[in-house]
Amino acid sequence: MHQVTRREIRDSAFKLLFEKLLREDPIEILYEIAEEIEDFIVNDDVKALVNGTLAHADELDAIIGKYSKSREINRIPAINRTILRIALYEILYDDGTPINAAINEAVVLAKEYTYQVDVSFINGLLGAYAKEYAAEHPTEAL
Repeated sequence: MHQVTRREIRDSAFKLLFEKLLREDPIEILYEIAEEIEDFIVNDDVKALVNGTLAHADELDAIIGKYSKSREINRIPAINRTILRIALYEILYDDGTPINAAINEAVVLAKEYTYQVDVSFINGLLGAYAKEYAAEHPTEAL
């Protein structure tokens, strides 16, 4: 079995979180389904990222709403909100992920799953947040 990369963890977490937006099932049921179909990785790292993002969804959405100048939060496509939530969760709660890495990885996900205009929106929103975050936390590495 190969070593699971952080990108693979993030990609699997993204798929689970997006699916959660579309279904009423508890996340544990989605974990079970994902494990049964073996379509993507469901390990402790994926579950930690998913559970953390879900636990802080309201806080993350408030940040998204604050920095989205062109769209209300409910007008941002679910796929984009999912990518933004993961990136913001990593910036705020994952000490092992530098801000620039979280933004870069969000752009990678956006390029794979969204339209170019959405990639620009995600990059711009996270860039604006990162600039203010860096000003408020000058000792943290970008």
